[in-house]
This record gives sequence, structure tokens and C-alpha cells, in this order.
Amino acid sequence: MKWREDAVQEERREMAENLLIVRCGSLDEELSSAIALMLQFPTEELTRLLLTLSREELLERFGGSSN
Repeated sequence: MKWREDAVQEERREMAENLLIVRCGSLDEELSSAIALMLQFPTEELTRLLLTLSREELLERFGGSSN
């Protein structure tokens, strides 16, 4: 069942990437590198964070830097 867990994780990654592209206009290297940490959150919490936090807030919270 490892393949199924991998498929679910990949689907969550794609969802996060797509939400970030829609909200931020693009998916730069800083946001891309922060996604791995974001994916540690449950889906509901991750979705809430992606929909409510700004790019800068996401980078601050998940270890990126906006400068």
C-alpha cells in the first residue's frame, strides 16, 4: 500500500502547488521548497493555511524568506 500513500501525497502536493499558483501568481523556488513542510499538516489545516495566509506569511511560517 506504499504506492497508495505516495499517490495521496503527490495529489496533496499538486493541490498545494495549484492553490499557491492561483493565490500568488506563480510558484517560485522559495514557495516550492516550503511545500514539503506544509504537507506535514492535515489536509483541512493545510487548505485553511493556503487560503488565508499571504505569500510572506507562508514563507515566514514554513522557513522561507521573502527577501
